[in-house]
Amino acid sequence: MRMTAYKNVPSVLSRAGAASALTLAAIGGTMLAPGAVPEAHAASHLTKALDVAASKKGAPYKYGSAGPSRFDCSGLTLYSYKKAGKSLPRTAQSQYNKTRHISASSRKRGDLVFFHSGRSVYHVGIYAGKGKIWHSPKSGSVVKLEKIWSKSVWYGRVR
Repeated sequence: MRMTAYKNVPSVLSRAGAASALTLAAIGGTMLAPGAVPEAHAASHLTKALDVAASKKGAPYKYGSAGPSRFDCSGLTLYSYKKAGKSLPRTAQSQYNKTRHISASSRKRGDLVFFHSGRSVYHVGIYAGKGKIWHSPKSGSVVKLEKIWSKSVWYGRVR
């Protein structure tokens, strides 16, 4: 029996027909648990959501709106992730509650950035890299790319 999924697995292991996760790790292979999402797939929805948010540059803020032409903050994130094939709840706090919480050092482009006061989330945007987010800030403004202005932020990754 020849295993073709792991081209860097020595032929002796291929002939054995199976390799343990530890063996694969020792020789530089990879193995996914059933139901796990490959890292490339996870990155693709982050990138897609970020691209959708950026495409809405200049769209006016409207409280309670989730697109396609007007947005409030959580409406923009909900719309962007929906277009990327992921579902989110409607409000910034609910979105925070649903995401996998990550550290600032683990953040990636496309992750959500939650602004908070104490334990309450009051604003959300999509991380664009280099300390900036795409967001729909407030009444009278538009969707734009802006530097993160506060240290009171948490990060979340949509699963």
